[in-house]
This record gives sequence, structure tokens and C-alpha cells, in this order.
Amino acid sequence: MKAGMFLRKVKSRTWKRQRHYKLQEDCKTIAYKSISISDVEAVRAGHQSEALLSVADEFPADRCFTLVFRGRRGNLDLVAESTKEAQAWIQGIGALMENMENMDESTKLDQWISDWFSKADLNKDGRINFKEAKKLLKMMNVDMNEEHASSLFKMADKSKSETLEDQEFVEFYKMLTERAEVLDLFQDYSSDGQSLSQCDLEEFLREEQLEGEGSYEHALQLIDRYEPSDTARMNHMMSVDGFLMYLTSPEGSIFNPERQDLFQDMSQPLAHYYISSSHNTYLMEDQLKGPSSVEAYIQALKRGCRCVEVDCWNGSNGEPVVYHGHTLTSKILLKDVITTIANYAFKASEYPLIVSIENHCSIEQQEVMARYFRDILGDMLLTNTADSSELPSPEALKRKILLKGKKFENESENPTGEVSDEDEAAEMNKDSPVTESPPTNGKVPKLQQNLCKELSDLIFCKSVHFHSFEHSRTSAKPNEMSSFSESKARKYSKEAGSDFVLHNTRQLTRVYPSGMRTDSSNYCPVDMWNMGCQIVALNFQTAGMEMDLNDGLFSRFYCGQQLPKVKQKAWFIVDPLVRVEIFGVPLDQAKQETKHIDNNGFNPLWNETLQFTIHTPELALVRFVVEDYDKASRNDFIGQYTIPFTSIQPGYRHVHLLSKDGTSIHPSSIYVHIKITEQ
Repeated sequence: MKAGMFLRKVKSRTWKRQRHYKLQEDCKTIAYKSISISDVEAVRAGHQSEALLSVADEFPADRCFTLVFRGRRGNLDLVAESTKEAQAWIQGIGALMENMENMDESTKLDQWISDWFSKADLNKDGRINFKEAKKLLKMMNVDMNEEHASSLFKMADKSKSETLEDQEFVEFYKMLTERAEVLDLFQDYSSDGQSLSQCDLEEFLREEQLEGEGSYEHALQLIDRYEPSDTARMNHMMSVDGFLMYLTSPEGSIFNPERQDLFQDMSQPLAHYYISSSHNTYLMEDQLKGPSSVEAYIQALKRGCRCVEVDCWNGSNGEPVVYHGHTLTSKILLKDVITTIANYAFKASEYPLIVSIENHCSIEQQEVMARYFRDILGDMLLTNTADSSELPSPEALKRKILLKGKKFENESENPTGEVSDEDEAAEMNKDSPVTESPPTNGKVPKLQQNLCKELSDLIFCKSVHFHSFEHSRTSAKPNEMSSFSESKARKYSKEAGSDFVLHNTRQLTRVYPSGMRTDSSNYCPVDMWNMGCQIVALNFQTAGMEMDLNDGLFSRFYCGQQLPKVKQKAWFIVDPLVRVEIFGVPLDQAKQETKHIDNNGFNPLWNETLQFTIHTPELALVRFVVEDYDKASRNDFIGQYTIPFTSIQPGYRHVHLLSKDGTSIHPSSIYVHIKITEQ
């Protein structure tokens, strides 16, 4: 890799270009448009993208691989000249990624400092002068008095060369990042003002972090884990550097690590759980002309999605395709979608995956659909509907895929094979007023569609038209599911909220975005969750508050540090403020914000108290938002973090910020003191 080699970059069947790729000496960057290893999320071997699938007949799978990047950057599809060369790159990049993943917090911070040093070292001579240091401060969001900056620079310049080398730069950085508020807290509990003994740290854990029994032993564990000095560790002491390392670690995070692993009872019926759900999962962008891609399924499943959608239409050569019907969105093969689902269904979770099928295919292509689902999913596919008064539990359905769609019970009941068209498209087309009572003959005049028995037999969750809550209470079977547009769900929640909640204790309910949201925007899911709707489908490809809340539910102010820029101009520095938003039942919904801090995105200090009263903590989500204040226009988004209220750790904590699309922007965080009292 360090010698470099030519790889073929593939964008489509007709666009294939040779490019020279070479691993730099730092083993952190690949030359050719400067690919940073830290930006690579995964390396996929074989034909695992539309571009590589399109050239599968030309290039064998063992020569192909895909680099998947964090955030919204597009993937890079590559073809090596030989299997050996492909394996060298796949294994080599994988090993470099693993090394970065296994770095401790101190090493990660050193890595981050080193990256800044490289950016500041404009002439690449391994040194930075004061002029370069000033530019660095601007890049790091620091507006510092030049005289003070010069003073720090001279203090760090031990060689008196009027430049800083790598280690001198580290010292310069440490002086820049000295955290007065952390030092004050440290000295409040330090017996000698220089370090924390095991007893000192235990007192801090009990008094501030509200830890109970075992805090003395935990103090020693923290010293062993985070104290950088060997001498201090041997003496069971923690320095201020170790204390800061602890506070910025996952253990010092606002998120309670006990909630990281499964802590809920997973043995209740499936209808008793919220299910992370994607709408029109195949779409990468808008609903009218954007691309469809198996990558969209991969990203949704890796994000923890447990209900994906597949819209099936007749394709050429007898091959069913997936796309948003009657639009200009691109088409992908159903068999590729099912193969992707089979490969990624249980990467993020072993709990059941629901595949919601919109079936617009002919009988002949439905038979092909049934064969693909059966053959590709194999034993993962659950087809037998339990004859029970309630659905099985997530625990009982582990590593099972459940198909949701149209179904008839047996041919004697439906000899023509016709079923009513109960899917989302029909709902959006008719947009008829809701009735609370079913017709007297029990039938609703609707479009009819033929359904083949082979596909019907594979359906576990049966899509049914919703007549009324009374009809559902007396007649619905556990495996029957109705879908509601967001507007219809809101109508029911306002007009018959109690009945809606009771309905959702027995039946699965799916809510989907309005057909007017052609830009793939999202509605706020909280109101639907408050009604007990389990499958609240969102457009996963669209970043924003709605997906922040979804990620917060299904996860997982004092001062801030190293906040990222929002405008890529060397002279621009942010004026950050923090807003805390509470989402939940109407009585709990609230928001408050701090004042903004002028020209300081590096270590702003707000030192303000925001207070909220929460009546239903089980349904409350807390969202921290950092914005760049602008008095003339709308504030710019900097970062956010959303967390269930019940997963918050009290005490002095760091809130590690995420970008708009949910990826980490390490080391950006805000430092908060959380106090929770029960009234």
C-alpha cells in the first residue's frame, strides 16, 4: 500500500477510470484526493454496491471492494488488478481502522492534535512559526488576544527557535485547552491541591456523580484506566490530566453506560415495543427523482432500523424491481435488495426485522418475489402465524425476518386470489374521510388486486384496512396491522386518543409520512409514540430534529470545547449558544437556551442553569442543540445530542456532540452539571 498501485475507480457500468492510490508514511492518509483512514466507516469486499453490481460480469467479486465513509460522503467503489492486490487493500485498510478504533482517549487526543499540527504546518517542515500558529487558532475556532497567544507560544518554544516542533506544539495545545472549571472542581476534592487520592476520588463519585456502593473500588478502576502517569497509578493517585480524561471518556458521558446494553424486558408481545422504522427505505434522496440504492438499506439497518420498506413493481425480463412507482426515481432489482437485507438484517441487533412489502406486481412476478424471499432469506424467514391471542415476543423472534403485506387466509375463503389494495399508495390516492363505523356488510369497496398463494403464504403481518377501533377490538387478529398517514394518525389521536392508545396495546400500528413530503422531509414522531404507535416510519436519509429524536429513543450547561466551524472561512469564528429541548407528553414539552458567547468556539463558558419539570419521564427525550448565534438571520446548526431522560447520568458530565446526520464530531462536546430531584 505504501508503494502505491493503480486501482480502477467505478461510478457506473460506463464510467471506469484508473487512479493511483498510495498509503502515506503517516499510515493515516491515502493519497488521491487525500482519503483519511479516520473517515472510513467500513470496507466491503465484493459486489456490494450498485456500481460494482453493474460490472459484475466484467470484474469478479474477489477483485472488487467498496470504501464506505462516515457522514453523507459518497462511497468509493474500486477494482484491483488481482485478487491478491484487492486483499492487500481490504485487509490493510481494515487493520488501520482497527488500530484507530482501539486507541485509548489519550492517544485519540494526540492523534487529533497531530492532525491540527499538520494543517498548521503550511510548508511541511515539521515546525510551525507564530504566523502559522495564529492561523491555527482561527481554524480551531479560537479568537485569542495576540499578545497572550504570543506569550503561550514563547513558553512552549523550549528550543528558543521561534518555531514549535511536534511535542512543543502539544504543550502549546495543553496551555490553550487548560480548563479552569475542571481544575476548580479537581481542587475542591483534592486533599493536597495536586492530585486525587483514591479516597478523594471516591468522595467525588459519591457526592457529585451520585454513585452508591462500590464507589471506592470504582475509584481505583478509574485511576487504573485513565491516569497517564505510571507513578501516580502505582500510588493510587489521579492527576488533573487523568481527571479530565475520565470526565471526557464514555464513563464520564451523560449517557448511563448501564443503558448501553439491553436492560428492558424483551419477553412481552411484539405490540408492546416501539420499533425503529424506515419509510421508502430504498430512497437516498427525494421521493420523485432521486436514486434508489441497496446502500440505503445498509445504512438504515446499521443504524438499528427494525422495519424496512420494499415497493415492488414489474421489471423487465421477469425480474421484479424496487422503486417509488410512477416517479422518476431509479430502479433496483428486488433480488439485490433481499440479498442486502439477508446480509445486514442482524448486524446491529438480533431482534426481529419486519419487511413491509408494497406489492404492485403481476402474478408471474409475485411468484418470482416469493421464490427470492424464500430462497435468499432461508431459515431467517418466519412464515407460520402463531394461533394465539397475542403476537410472539422480540425474544422469541430473535434473528427472524417477518414479512408484512397483503395476505388471504386460505384459498377456500378467497378462490379468485383477489385482495383489497390496502397499501400506502392506495391510501394516499384516495385520501377519503375517515369513518368510525364499518359498512353493514363488513366490506369496503376498494381496488382489487390478484395475489399469488406462494407469496401470501410467506406473509406474517397481514396488512388490513382500518374500519374503527370498535371493529378492531372485536374482530382483529394479533398479526393484523393497519397503516395510517401522519394526518390520519393525528386526527385519531385528537378525536379518539384513549381508544387509539388501547388499540395499540393489542395491535401493531404503522404511521408513514404524508405524500406531500416529496422532499423526503419528516414529521415529529413524538406525538405518534405518545399514542403508543409502534412503527413510526421516517425518511432515514433526511437529517434533522426528527431523526435526532428517533436515534435518541433507539440508542442508545456548563461549558463547551472544540466546537466545529459552520462556515469554512479562515477568519470566521462561531458565537455558540446551547438550547435544551424536552420532547414527550404535551405537559412536558419545553425548551430553554443560554446566552451566546462571542467569538469562542474552542472553550466557551456559559455557566448558566436551565431548569425543567418533567411529569412523565418514561416518554421524555432530552435534546441538546448547539448553534452559532446570528442576530440578522437564522442561527446555524453546530451539533446536537438526543437522549432518553431515563438514560441520563447525574453529576458532572460531557455531552458528546453529533453532526446533523448523526455521526460523531469528536472531540466536540459540552460540559454540564446534571441534577435530578424527585418532587
